[in-house]
Amino acid sequence: MGKIKPIQFVVLSYLLVISIGALILCLPVSSKDGEFTPFIDALFTATSATCVTGLVVRDTGTYWSLFGQLVILILIQVGGLGYMTIATFFPLILGRKVGLIERIRLAETLNISSLKGIMLLAKYVFFTVVFLEGLGAVFLFLRFISLMPLFKAAYFAVFHSVSAFCNAGFDLMGSFSGPFSSLTFFKGDVLVNLTVCTLIICGGIGFPVIVNLVRHWRKKEALELHTKLVLRFTAILLILGTFVIFGMEFQNPHTLGQLPLGEKLLSSFFQAVTPRTAGFNTLDIRSMNVGTLMFIVILMFIGASPGGTGGGVKTSSIGVILATIKSTVRGYSETVLWGKQIPPYLVRKAFSIVALSFFLVCFVAICLSVVEPFHFTELLFETTSGFGTVGLSTGITPSLTIPGKLFIIFTVFSGRVGVLTLVTALILKRKETRIGYPQEELIVG
Repeated sequence: MGKIKPIQFVVLSYLLVISIGALILCLPVSSKDGEFTPFIDALFTATSATCVTGLVVRDTGTYWSLFGQLVILILIQVGGLGYMTIATFFPLILGRKVGLIERIRLAETLNISSLKGIMLLAKYVFFTVVFLEGLGAVFLFLRFISLMPLFKAAYFAVFHSVSAFCNAGFDLMGSFSGPFSSLTFFKGDVLVNLTVCTLIICGGIGFPVIVNLVRHWRKKEALELHTKLVLRFTAILLILGTFVIFGMEFQNPHTLGQLPLGEKLLSSFFQAVTPRTAGFNTLDIRSMNVGTLMFIVILMFIGASPGGTGGGVKTSSIGVILATIKSTVRGYSETVLWGKQIPPYLVRKAFSIVALSFFLVCFVAICLSVVEPFHFTELLFETTSGFGTVGLSTGITPSLTIPGKLFIIFTVFSGRVGVLTLVTALILKRKETRIGYPQEELIVG
C-alpha cells in the first residue's frame, strides 16, 4: 500500500467501504422481508450512504431491517468522517505514534494541504463529532419521545442526528409518516427543524473552521482567511436562500401557500439549509415551482465547505472565483480577498474544480435524458443532487432504470471524492515541470 499515492488511497478506501456495504446490504438479513436485495439497489444504497448523499431507491425506514439500517448508519458515519480519519483514531486513543504516510493520507482525507497540526485537528474532529451528534440526539429525543416508544425514540434520535451532522439526509420516517416522507411531518416543529439545521450547518462548514473558531474563542487566536470566507459566504447563501424560496413559493398551495407565516419562514429556512448537501426536506420537492427547483440546483452545486461532511464544489471555490472576477474588474493583476493575495495555484484549482464539475453534471444529465423518460428539469435536479451529495429528489430516483442508477452512482461517488481528486487519482504519473514557456496573447471575452 506504500506505493499508492495518498489521493489514490482516499479513492480506493471509499470504493472498499462501498463494496463491503453493498455486499452486506444484498443479504436477506438486511431487508425486512428477509429476501435478497438486487445488487444494483444495494450498491446504490451503499454508495449513497458512504458518500453521505441520501438519494434512495428503497425507503430506508420501511424496506431495510434494523440490521440493514445499522449498516447504513455505519456507512454514513464512516463516509462522513472518512475511513482514514476513523482509522487514525485507534492509534491515538492507544497512545501510539501515527506514521508520516498515515498523516499524509489523513490530510488528504480531510482536504488539508498542510501536515502542521494534523493530529491535533484529528482529535478535534472526534471530540466535535461525539459532542455535536450526541447533543443533537438529545434534543431530537426530547421531541420523538412524545411520538413513539422509548427505544424507538432513542434510536430515531441517534440515527437522524448522525445523518444530519454527516449531511447524509437518510431518514427512518417512512415507518412513521409514510415512505419517502423525510421530515415533512415536522415542517412546523421548531425544535426538530432548528436541531437538524444546526447539525447540518456544523457538519457542512468544515472541521478546520470549527477548530479555528474554538481556538479563537478559547485562545484568542485570529480568525483565518478561510474561516472568514466560509462563514460569510455560508451566511449569505442561507439568508438569500431563505428569502428566495419564501418569495417564490409563498403562494404555491402545494408547498408554502397554506402554511401560517411563521411556518412559511421556518420551512423556507430549512429548505435553504438542506441543499447545502443534507437532503432532508419538510416541503414536497416535486410540487415546487420550476424556478425554485433551478435555484436549489445552484445551491446544491455550490454545496458545503472543504474539510467537512458535505459535497459540491465548495463555498471557498466559488468565493475564490468571485474574488478573482472582482479583482479583474478592478484591474488587479492578482486575486485579492480582504487585503490578502490568493496564491495563483489555488485560483487555478478553484476554476478547475468548478469547470470539471459543471461539465460532469451537464454530461450526466444529458445521458440520463437519453435513457430516462423524465423531464430534463427533474433529471438535472437529480444529477446535481447526486453530485452535491445532497439527496433531495423530485421523486424519480426509485423509478430510474439500471443505466440511470449507474449514472447516478458514478455522479455521487465523483461528487464525494471530488472530480479533480478523482481525475488526479486516475493519472498514474503526474508530470511536474519547472520549465518556463514563452508567453503569447489570446483574444478572450
